[in-house]
Order: sequence, then C-alpha cells, then structure tokens
Amino acid sequence: MECASLTRRLPRNFGRGLIWIYRHTLSPLVGYNCRHLPTCSVYGDEAIERFGLWAGGWMTLARLLRCQPWGTSGIDNVPMVSPPGARWYLPWRYGRWRGVNAG
Repeated sequence: MECASLTRRLPRNFGRGLIWIYRHTLSPLVGYNCRHLPTCSVYGDEAIERFGLWAGGWMTLARLLRCQPWGTSGIDNVPMVSPPGARWYLPWRYGRWRGVNAG
C-alpha cells in the first residue's frame, strides 16, 4: 500500500524538485524581484503540493503569466480548494488568469 502511495506522488515530487532546482540555481542569478507575495516559486511549490502536478502546474502557469510588467501584483495565495468547474480535461479552469485573491 505504501509503494502505491509513493508511486502516485512521483509526478508531484518531480514538479516540486524542478522548482527546488530553479530556486537554487537560476533564481539567485535572475534576482529576487517577484511582483507577488508569496513568490512565484513558493506559489508553484505549494500549488503542486496541494493539488498535484497537473492542477498545480496549471495554477502555476497562470500565476507566471500574470507576473509580468503589465500584470498583477500584491498578495496572491494558492486557493485552499480546487476552483469550481475545474476538471482534468478542462485544465485551464484550474488557473486564475486575472486578478489576485479572487473569491
């Protein structure tokens, strides 16, 4: 039973591992100038941990696309529950594409 649990968490841990590598290699070179709190890498790590690689990855993609000079800024936390209407076959519904801390 424990082996099945580890196997199911493998994609999630892979995604979090990529974020860890980014934080310790590229992030110091790029600089710490994220427009949101928590930073995009912390947001991505939390979203993937909470919702898995598929849903959390789409949430992270939406956040990264909002984090640009003409995008949003401010406090933007990962939602506690999956957005209504979000399904694995409608992945764009996982992301918050506009605004911060919506509903």
